[in-house]
Amino acid sequence: MGKVMITETILRDAHQSQAATRMRTEDMLPACEVLDKVGYYSLECWGGATFDSCLRFLNEDPWERLRKLKAALPNTKLQMLFRGQNILGYRHYSDDVVDEFVRLSIKNGIDVIRIFDALNDPRNLEAAIKATKKYGGICEVAMSYTISPVHTEEYFVELAKKLEGMGADNICIKDMANLLLPYAAYSLVKKLKQELKPETLVHLHTHNTTGTGDMVNLKAIEAGCDIVDCALSPLGNGTSQPATEALVATLRGTEYDTGIDLNLLTQATEHFRGVAEKLQKQGILDPKVLKVDVNTLKYQVPGGMLSNLINQLKQAGKSDKLYEVLAEVPRVREDFGYPPLVTPTSQIVGTQAVMNVITGERYKMNPKESQGLMRGEYGTLPAPVNEEVRRKVIGDRKVITCRPVDDPEYGVKHLDEFRKEIGQYYTQEEDVLSYALFPQVAEKFFQARQAAQLGLDNSVRDAKNNAMPI
Repeated sequence: MGKVMITETILRDAHQSQAATRMRTEDMLPACEVLDKVGYYSLECWGGATFDSCLRFLNEDPWERLRKLKAALPNTKLQMLFRGQNILGYRHYSDDVVDEFVRLSIKNGIDVIRIFDALNDPRNLEAAIKATKKYGGICEVAMSYTISPVHTEEYFVELAKKLEGMGADNICIKDMANLLLPYAAYSLVKKLKQELKPETLVHLHTHNTTGTGDMVNLKAIEAGCDIVDCALSPLGNGTSQPATEALVATLRGTEYDTGIDLNLLTQATEHFRGVAEKLQKQGILDPKVLKVDVNTLKYQVPGGMLSNLINQLKQAGKSDKLYEVLAEVPRVREDFGYPPLVTPTSQIVGTQAVMNVITGERYKMNPKESQGLMRGEYGTLPAPVNEEVRRKVIGDRKVITCRPVDDPEYGVKHLDEFRKEIGQYYTQEEDVLSYALFPQVAEKFFQARQAAQLGLDNSVRDAKNNAMPI
């Protein structure tokens, strides 16, 4: 085993897990020069909830963020998280939209695309894998790790082999809720290294929600794991990834030495400490997300989901119900056929658990996403569902058994339709995809952009008029 590689998550998952994805591009750019010198395997900086958050809350163009980061990080591979047929949205998109999104992501600066499906349904990964290979990206396919009667070690080894056969360059164990314990990690990685081709890299993504993340990384590395995800300490640990500095220091001088200079990390850390303090002052970074909660092993709630549940309950004035909701989550999950809890299923199961507790009657209220999950709109569920609950949620509606995007009733739109709909707001080809994924949010963003541009044009014209001789 040679040197271990690190993917740094400070620009994406770290602030998604701890601060509802509210870090701004202006908070990222000053650190890029230092980050670019570190020698990471990759820097995860895009995808996941960053796209939605840029448009919805930060009034930023996510594509512009990517271009700026690419220019500021010329020596480091940039990585994104891609939800298979869901892309970065909350429903399935047509294959031509998936293809175009991959093409433009790579064109604008992405090198590594980590593709996953919440249900580990290979049919939902196929189009994104093909497109990544077609446009020359590094195709990292992730298995959403979870624990249930059906999610055994054999299940994940067989799934990894299947994904490798579909074209994966790297296989990622995506342990979004920090449920993978250290010795189980050792055993799984060991088996994967034995069963996969030597050139297929094994990448581990975990969090530190239960306080075991550092040990999970260490045991995985001892078993032959090639790459692990870490986050610089100002936004590391808790619901985020284990801290980068701690792992680099731990491995220094061993056969696994990362070769990373701790002094460079310290410089980057100083900058992000200020960013974290700012997010805390704004009330975005809740100190609750920094605390270890071993109950996560029981509730299986990933970091981003936990901060969402806290926010949902806060808005409903029911913050005191958090532990009741956490206890309801595994019951809903069992009823729903044991989906792994990762976007979008984590939000679906979480919101349903919140409604069950707040209304005082289980499944009295069912959001359309719960109905969609039970109807097969997200793909095949890993285990049989509770049929009594299914009837309560979807009534007598037919269950989809084919790839959801191929079902005529699913009502999928194609790229040309989105192109026509965007009309007057079109300024770049990327706008079509922003609109396809988040039509209402993108439209508001485009309107604000247009108004700002109009204001700018007017002020330039006024300045010119004022400068003219009378």
